[in-house]
Amino acid sequence: MNYVDGVLQVESFLAVTLGIVVLFLGKRLTQASSFLKEFSIPEPVSGGILVSVLFTILHYITQIDVQFDLATRDLLLVYFFTTIGINASLQDLFKGGKPLLILLSVTIGYMLVQNLTGIGIASMLGQPEAVGLLSGTVSLIGGHGTAIAWSPRIAEIFDLNTAMEVGIASATFGLILASLMGGPIAKYLINKHNLKPTKVEEMDVGTVNNEPQPPINAYDFLDAMLAIHVCIILGAILNEGVSSLGLELPLFVTCLFAGILISNIIPASYPRITGTRWPARKPAVALIADMALGAFLAMSLMSMQLWALVDLAGPIFIILGAQFLVAICIAIFVVFPLMGKSYDAAVVCSGFGGISLGSTPTAMANMSAVAQKYGNSHQAFIIVPLVCAFFIDLANALIIPYFIKWIG
Repeated sequence: MNYVDGVLQVESFLAVTLGIVVLFLGKRLTQASSFLKEFSIPEPVSGGILVSVLFTILHYITQIDVQFDLATRDLLLVYFFTTIGINASLQDLFKGGKPLLILLSVTIGYMLVQNLTGIGIASMLGQPEAVGLLSGTVSLIGGHGTAIAWSPRIAEIFDLNTAMEVGIASATFGLILASLMGGPIAKYLINKHNLKPTKVEEMDVGTVNNEPQPPINAYDFLDAMLAIHVCIILGAILNEGVSSLGLELPLFVTCLFAGILISNIIPASYPRITGTRWPARKPAVALIADMALGAFLAMSLMSMQLWALVDLAGPIFIILGAQFLVAICIAIFVVFPLMGKSYDAAVVCSGFGGISLGSTPTAMANMSAVAQKYGNSHQAFIIVPLVCAFFIDLANALIIPYFIKWIG
């Protein structure tokens, strides 16, 4: 750790260590709170939010800013989505082709609604319309990365000096709301319609709660790690190829596709140095996915600098409150019926809560918490990341410029 000019810089190793502590803290909180358990609030969310609040209190008492090196956190995200690709079956994906198109269509339509909601509420509050756009798909569906990328341009076009702060604040508060809404939505739908999985499926992430843990030895774990690393190497090569064509995609997206390609192109009987079959849908892969996602989300939430957002809280809270209600209504009254009113549809709705106001990892954490309580849904774990990790970014790249031109 280094302390320079009022900033406490936490290096990557300590950041990961604290992330693990936060994850265990969230687990203990969930065990002690019937509310958190009943509504399937992800464990890294409860622990991460608590620690970020404690760091905020520390800041106000000591005036110290805490900043984390999150390079390892970003690698964990790559690990997680690579496991999703490894577990993906093209046969299942083709079966889920129609739900994929439905979810994609609804999500794109919702993106238009989200921007209109943000702009409309901002105008009602006497705020610049650009503030509403920043509290729309720029920061909510787009996340911190999109907010950081577009804020300078919006600031220049609309002469809005606080564009970056508004974008980051909206993305941060949206992430919290998204983390809290997925589980309750799924619980409501599952209980109201008495839904259950149509078949027992191996978990994509972790294990079902209150069931015996599958036996995993060191070689099982290393076998899964080797498969993940092979996919990441191919994913990195694909990412370079895509970049050379002028299309920038996050590394975790190409690693997801690399996992899908290897799992579905190479025969399961293909000889491997490990002497075992390709570890798709094996407990070791699910274990690594659970570890990577939990640690990633815990580190993301514990590192939020809430003290930097207080001055912007008023109007942003009102806009996000409206966005929160719209997202819930879309999930329950549009996504769920169109997806078939099934158990898979309920799990997808929990993921849609993460998509609508948060990020791809938030969507996956919401679904993971639901799946561990009620049962897995391979369909949800395939179509949701494809929609929110790939298609949404492409759609947003077209939607944002259109709205900038429209309100300009």
